[in-house]
Amino acid sequence: MKTAVVILNFNTREYLRRFLPGLIASCKGLDAQVIVADNASEDGSLEMMAAEFPQIQCIPLPENYGFTGGYNRALEKIEAEYYVLINSDVEVPEHWLKVLTEWMDSHPDCGACGPKLLSYDERDTFEYAGAAGGLLDRFGYPFCRGRILQKVEKDHGQYNVPANVLWCSGACLMVRSSVWKALGGLDDRFFAHMEEIDLCWRMQLRGWKVTVVPDSYVYHIGGGTLPNESPFKLRLNFRNNLLLLENNLPQTLLAQMAGQAGHDVEHGQNVIPGPDRVSLARLRSRIRIIARMCLDGMSAMVYLFTGRLSFFKAVVQAHREYRKMRRPGEILPERHIPDGLYKGWIVPKGLF
Repeated sequence: MKTAVVILNFNTREYLRRFLPGLIASCKGLDAQVIVADNASEDGSLEMMAAEFPQIQCIPLPENYGFTGGYNRALEKIEAEYYVLINSDVEVPEHWLKVLTEWMDSHPDCGACGPKLLSYDERDTFEYAGAAGGLLDRFGYPFCRGRILQKVEKDHGQYNVPANVLWCSGACLMVRSSVWKALGGLDDRFFAHMEEIDLCWRMQLRGWKVTVVPDSYVYHIGGGTLPNESPFKLRLNFRNNLLLLENNLPQTLLAQMAGQAGHDVEHGQNVIPGPDRVSLARLRSRIRIIARMCLDGMSAMVYLFTGRLSFFKAVVQAHREYRKMRRPGEILPERHIPDGLYKGWIVPKGLF
């Protein structure tokens, strides 16, 4: 098949029942197939699928591998030109998939693309998880065109032009399968949250574009598996933010320095030798990550002094896990500078 539209399900039987009919209908007339991979759900999801959607291929997994492990294992079993990762709590209009497929067909340098994400409950408002494409600030805080921290914009058509961004939301993400395989899929260490940012960032470091295509749009409920007030979710976010920077920041800083070196050569200025640039990139990356850990510590103290002890413990545990799981980011021969990196700190803009 050309396109495999794959839902990774974990205990969201009622979302499948509600949204699968529209998803299936949207694939008619296209060389596309809807597939449900199941992370060992305990709510009768697979039994419901067999009874109500027997035409849909299901891939049962023996345990809950999380978003990363579940998709990695499921997509190993699927052959297609494009993979679409889509959440079970997403409602799709008729032409969403056709638009994304045509974009990928006509832009061979695009490794991944995504639709505009709108709120299921407030249709004229962007949805928190991805809005109109994702960006990242210098300390690893993700934000979106249409969403900064908890501030979410109304959709007035202000982002209705395709744009290269750092990441598109894993709630609905089309990936070129050849790129997915070359990168080894998602980083299994993440389990869930920010794994799509890591994937898209790694793509760009190898020269692929990541584009939001707003002529395609979907409606996302969000929080279908983990509620926003979950300490577990908070722990994943804090831990994975650090893993994200560890994976990608050294190579990004090196690419930026290589670009600056080319500028310096052109203007007859002194240039740092290549091997020294690698060491300097690693050092600057480490300093940036330590700065981020200090900011996390400040957040932890706010949680502590406001009586949210479980959140305080989640941040402490996140840092402990990061230190156990961290490994040096790759240094590649390629020198591609990613799109969508904001040079400043976004948090003050979101607070005031």
